[in-house]
Amino acid sequence: MSDWAPQTARAKTAFEGLRDAICASFEGIEAEAGSFASFAYTPWSREAVAGEASENSGPETGGGTRGVMKGLVFEKVGVNVSTVHGALAKDFAGSINGASADAPRFTATGLSLVAHMANPHVPAVHMNLRFLTTTKAWFGGGADLNPPLPRDEDTADFHAAMRAACDAHGADYYARYKAWADEYFYIPHRQCHRGVGGIFYDHLECQDMAQWEANFAFTCAVGGAFLEIFPALVRRRMAEGFTPADKARQLAWRGRYAEFNLVYDRGTLFGLKTGGNIDAILMSLPPEATWV
Repeated sequence: MSDWAPQTARAKTAFEGLRDAICASFEGIEAEAGSFASFAYTPWSREAVAGEASENSGPETGGGTRGVMKGLVFEKVGVNVSTVHGALAKDFAGSINGASADAPRFTATGLSLVAHMANPHVPAVHMNLRFLTTTKAWFGGGADLNPPLPRDEDTADFHAAMRAACDAHGADYYARYKAWADEYFYIPHRQCHRGVGGIFYDHLECQDMAQWEANFAFTCAVGGAFLEIFPALVRRRMAEGFTPADKARQLAWRGRYAEFNLVYDRGTLFGLKTGGNIDAILMSLPPEATWV
């Protein structure tokens, strides 16, 4: 297929529905804690970037909505959906699957979520789901848990949820995508992993509609698994007491998280290189962190 516009629209609708369900769940947790916190939504429009082909620099290049909440349980959580298109800068196009300086056009729709928690016993978390087209079409995404104070029970339950989503769609998916997450979410200059892992996949290519439907169903399953397990982990830990030492550990670990996202994260680079909204791209950064 050469025209994936209907599939991009379907993925966008699914991502927006998942966003709404997640945000409602998180707002419900805040209400349980006696907070009136709710998400504030800010729409944004994409602007052409330097080096982009002139025929793609008009006003209709897409955009998205940035959703942010700051409350008693969720110190800062962002849930963004963006749908953009245009032409990649020629010096960047070659780094993207199926694109090149001679074929720089792309479309991308995706959901990105990062939650930084007030209580250091509640793990921070990241999830991203996306569908992109260049001369190829593919899905990518995953979810990973980032506790400053890891608990074996939480790690096991999170991985069990991701495994169940994987096993329903591919017998080898969990082993492959867990290993990919372990490799990807590693901070070489610190010689440590960003968290306790999860799953990560990319370039899950769609050469026909049957493959698209299968990959779309899997990506939706990952989102559904996240919606089931993460609120449960938050409720499990959000009332636990913590010490100043626990908080210090959380702030130091957030520094590692920021380092990874600014130095190594592909999504951050893609957003910055394609004229994304700066506040939406950098919403992954924690509200407070420390470095020695």
